[in-house]
Amino acid sequence: MIETTDVQAKYFAWELTRKRRGGEVDRIGPSLFDAAVDLNPHQIEAALFALDNPLSKGVLLADEVGLGKTIEAALVLGQYWAERRRRLIVICPASLRKQWANELAEKFHLPTQVLDAKTWKQARKDGIYNPFDQDVISIVSIHFAARMEKVVGAIPWDLAVIDEAHKLRNAYRESHRTGHAIKRALAGVRKVLLTATPLQNSLLELYGLSTLIDEHLFGDRVSFRSRFMRGDEGVPALRHRLTMFSKRTLRRDVLEYVQYTERKALTFPFSPGEDEQRVYDLVSGYLLREDSYGIPTRQRHLVGLVVRKLLASSTEAVVATLEAIRARLKRLEDDQAEQEDWLTKLIEDEDLDSDAIDEDETSFDDDGGLPEPEPEIDREKLRAEIVELEQYIGLARGVREDRKSHALLKGLEAGFSHMAAIGAARKAVIFTESVRTQDYLARFLERHGHAGRVVKFSGRASDPAVNGIYQSWLSTHRGSDRVTGSPAIDRRTAVIDHFREQADILIATEAGAEGINLQFCSLVVNYDLPWNPQRVEQRIGRCHRYGQKHDVVVVNFLNQRNAADQRVLELLSEKFQLFDGVFGASDEILGRIESGVDIERRIGSIYETCRTPAEIEAAFAKLRSELEEQIHDRMRETEEALLATFDATVVERLRLNREEAISQLDRIGRLFWRLTRHVLEDAASFDDSTLSFELPTAPVASVPTGKYHLIRKGQPPPEDGHVHRLSHPLGEHVLDTARRYDTATAELTFDLGSAPQRIAALEQLSSRSGWLELNLLQLESFQLEEHLVFSAQADDGSWLDEEACQRLLELSGAAWGGVAEVAQTPPGFAANVRRQIEAALAKALEENDTYFQAEREKLDRWADDQLLAAEQTLHDTKARLKDAKRRSRAASTVEEQAAIQEEIKALERQQRRQRQEIFDVEDEIEARRDALIAALEQRLNQSSSSVPLFRIRWRLT
Repeated sequence: MIETTDVQAKYFAWELTRKRRGGEVDRIGPSLFDAAVDLNPHQIEAALFALDNPLSKGVLLADEVGLGKTIEAALVLGQYWAERRRRLIVICPASLRKQWANELAEKFHLPTQVLDAKTWKQARKDGIYNPFDQDVISIVSIHFAARMEKVVGAIPWDLAVIDEAHKLRNAYRESHRTGHAIKRALAGVRKVLLTATPLQNSLLELYGLSTLIDEHLFGDRVSFRSRFMRGDEGVPALRHRLTMFSKRTLRRDVLEYVQYTERKALTFPFSPGEDEQRVYDLVSGYLLREDSYGIPTRQRHLVGLVVRKLLASSTEAVVATLEAIRARLKRLEDDQAEQEDWLTKLIEDEDLDSDAIDEDETSFDDDGGLPEPEPEIDREKLRAEIVELEQYIGLARGVREDRKSHALLKGLEAGFSHMAAIGAARKAVIFTESVRTQDYLARFLERHGHAGRVVKFSGRASDPAVNGIYQSWLSTHRGSDRVTGSPAIDRRTAVIDHFREQADILIATEAGAEGINLQFCSLVVNYDLPWNPQRVEQRIGRCHRYGQKHDVVVVNFLNQRNAADQRVLELLSEKFQLFDGVFGASDEILGRIESGVDIERRIGSIYETCRTPAEIEAAFAKLRSELEEQIHDRMRETEEALLATFDATVVERLRLNREEAISQLDRIGRLFWRLTRHVLEDAASFDDSTLSFELPTAPVASVPTGKYHLIRKGQPPPEDGHVHRLSHPLGEHVLDTARRYDTATAELTFDLGSAPQRIAALEQLSSRSGWLELNLLQLESFQLEEHLVFSAQADDGSWLDEEACQRLLELSGAAWGGVAEVAQTPPGFAANVRRQIEAALAKALEENDTYFQAEREKLDRWADDQLLAAEQTLHDTKARLKDAKRRSRAASTVEEQAAIQEEIKALERQQRRQRQEIFDVEDEIEARRDALIAALEQRLNQSSSSVPLFRIRWRLT
């Protein structure tokens, strides 16, 4: 067995925790080691790019869709967390909040909180003054971040991640209020922007994204247009600028180690029964009335969207909605005030997604509610409306089974047959937008051949069947890290485990399905189809994602009696290409649309205003035409020229990156295991063959007892214990304990035969003994960085290099006699140690000077851009003056010539003034640039110090 001494353990602990500068794989070693994700070199490269330059105010990560930008950003967040920089925020579309929370918790073991108007109010009620100001990663929607601009801006964030950043690409425009609010809130904060579509319609969108990161990346809009938007000659210069802060990997670069499957569509037509259709027609007509009391006037459009979704879902969902409207009418009849927001309650009861409300700018007030004016009540008319609603409810209750549910049986049968043919598991996930439909389908499928094989999943915590699964799961995994302590996360994990291991069919609502990963399932059924194409893609993406081994079949249903429903399916299939192909709705399409919620509203408006098939056809044709403009590929070639990687060695570089990362992780695992064995030697029993140990007593209060398994890539989390990792409370205890070891000067012997491979540098030493000192050099420059400085001399006077020292300390070691006298060190040893520390400091400062020079060049370019803008204004005036003189010569009357002469005089005065202003502008710009550079110079070497960690007398055996 390999032995470890306190001296070695102290070295291991500092090597695993010291603060490194960015750009090298070992910078993200701790984050990568703790992450439960596969090792993809392009993601490592992107994370290192984001961490590289300490002076950078941020980067744009623009990998093509499906390459894991979330993982790249999560690696950066994880590294910041490991470095104890914990004011972190993720800003994303509302529909991605839960997915972010789940990914960060499950794959990176990072604590998160999702904040919105509701959770914010609750946290304030619980006594938390500023819920953002906590050691937890805050996840918020883009719109919520903009609304909370002042509160967000009050936090000294260490890092902000902005997902789907193309939604803010027009932030350079004064009219883009959301973009400007987020820019102000995050001014000076380091950012990571994520988007698969950084360029859609105009090069100015790249300029807009750059202003979110750093106002000094380019000059103003005028100079950007002049320098980069006058023909193709500006492309190479712009590409060079972009490489400083943007990185894009293409699918073709990673096909060697990322395999993709296809998705295939099956459509099953159905015709509603007469009673079903009558309910649909009656309720549709009711929604069109503008004088009804059942729907709040202010929310009529949003309620119409919600109810029409439920109309297309199931009759049972319609019954529940009609009952909710009737209850509202009865409260009005009894003069009872609304106790809470009616629409929000309807959405929560049905477990619908709330994007439409979250992105409704007009519906938000300071209290986070949706205010509603009191209607004027006509009692007789109100009573008649209640009677009318009761008739609708009675008619709907008479429908026992919807025709679409029988089409579902055919779809499942066809899908399962296809699964069997390709060797995929007999698993299907059915998506619905309503919990009432979900309950109905569960009962229906249980009655029709699927008894005991169906499980439901929604945002509700009260489902008895799910509670039973949850309690059983808790019992099975009690005492292991599978149990997080968060009921919401654990309940979701329990249902997914049950689906994977026992059930055939998972029926999920929209809200329940956010953020779950179902790579083991290859059959997706859209029982009701969202109008928002981004929502549809997220549904399919639950299964059709990295790790899926089979083609994914997507089942849709076509209502043959509803022209609008048919056009929606056609739009999603043909225009957005959601259901077929290798990548489905690719970034060139889905990423180019402004907002899925906007499309939902447009479709809702068509349902409201169009009566005949011809009107519906014309309205959808107009919508398709407008989307055509958004989706148009005229910028695709420019995007490829600017952002695609043309390096022919990119695949080789990624392969080397992967090999280096694997080697780094192996070393971290080896050192961490030896360190843990040494620190917990008397507290735990170890099994080297399984890399696990039993901890009967907790060394500190925050550490749970039980069995621990060293985290290992490519292996599922253990069923019977905890994952031992660097950021776990036990891992942090082990590291902190070893770093504080009191290591007096000692004599140690190292066993060269314990090395798994030959170490030529040590075998070739003519003298097998000597002295070694390790110092910690701390440099406070652009950021705090820590360097381990080795000084080792053999007894023959030769000096060992850094690698030889590392290899020596990683051998099996043991005490060799008593404490050595410091006076025994050879003459000049202490002076050489000081020289090596000074040399290490000089090297670090020289490397930091590279960052300084790059930042200085950036500021020089910015100053040139700003001056160009002023010169461009003068150039325009000269052109206007030249044109005026030409017109003066061609004037046909004396009066016309006189008027033009006055114009010429005014332009000449303007030209003289602008020439003078250029000198003033030049002085002002240079002064601003010089001030920024001076501030950088002050940061270059704020302070440095060295701390001796230990000195040993060593001997090789």
